[in-house]
Order: sequence, then structure tokens, then C-alpha cells
Amino acid sequence: KMKKTLVLTLILLLSVAGAVQAQKFGYCNSLALMSELPEVKQADSDLQAFQTQLSKRGQEMVKLLQESAGELERKKENGIISPKDYETQSAALQEEQAKIAAYEQDVYKQLAEKRQKLYQPIIDRVNNAMKEVATEQGYSMVFDTASSILIYADESQDVTKLVLDKLK
Repeated sequence: KMKKTLVLTLILLLSVAGAVQAQKFGYCNSLALMSELPEVKQADSDLQAFQTQLSKRGQEMVKLLQESAGELERKKENGIISPKDYETQSAALQEEQAKIAAYEQDVYKQLAEKRQKLYQPIIDRVNNAMKEVATEQGYSMVFDTASSILIYADESQDVTKLVLDKLK
């Protein structure tokens, strides 16, 4: 009986070792990969041009505000504006400053949306190519060396349900 148990244990160990050995793991450097794609360079250029355009408009708004504030202060110093008019124009400048702050927040939002629009198709294309290469080459998992994350996993390797069942 002991010999039979030993033989069964050995067979089990060899089959587990064979199954583990059959799994293939790989890695990819996403930064190096992305830097080689011409569409990434084009997206970078498009995003930079868009950012420059938005920044220029913001700088013009700030310049106008500074000029208006300077003019208002000159009028006050030279005594050619009534205190009431000064107060009214000062409040208008504060409103303009608030608009500039709102524009700045909007710029961040627009840049994020533009970045998403430009890069998402590239990322999707890379992810699809990664999945195709991984399945064609028989990889169970592929890791990204640039970010230390798993970028592809064979769905048969997912143990989420098993862990959830264990917790219940």
C-alpha cells in the first residue's frame, strides 16, 4: 500500500511539474514599443500643437487682464476715476480673473480628452497585437517591464472565481 501511494504521489508530482513547465511567460517593454510607432510620434505632435494653441489663448487672456488692471490703477493714481467706477471696474476684472481660472481648468479637461482621443486607438491596436502574439506563441502571461504590470493573461489562468468560492 505504501509503495502504491509513493508511486501515485510521484506520478502526481511529475504531472504537476509538467503542467507548470508547459506554461510560457513573456515580457514586453511598452515604452520601447510605443517609441517605435510612427503614429505615437504623430499623436505627440498633434497633442503638443493643441496644447500650444490653448496656452496661447490663455496667455492672451492674462495679458489683456494685466493691461486692464494696469490701466485701472493708472486712472486711480491720476485721480481720473471715481471710487464707485473704480470699484465697479475692479469687480469686472475679478470676474475676468475667475473666467481665466475656469478656462485653465477647461484646458486640462480638453487636453485629457484630446490625449484619450489620440492615444486610445493606438493603445487598442497595441493590445490587440499583444494578444495575438501571446496566443500565437502560446504564452500564458506577458508582463510589461516598463510598468511592472501584467499586460496579457490567458483567461484559463484566472483564479478569481476559485478565490471567491473559497471566501464564501
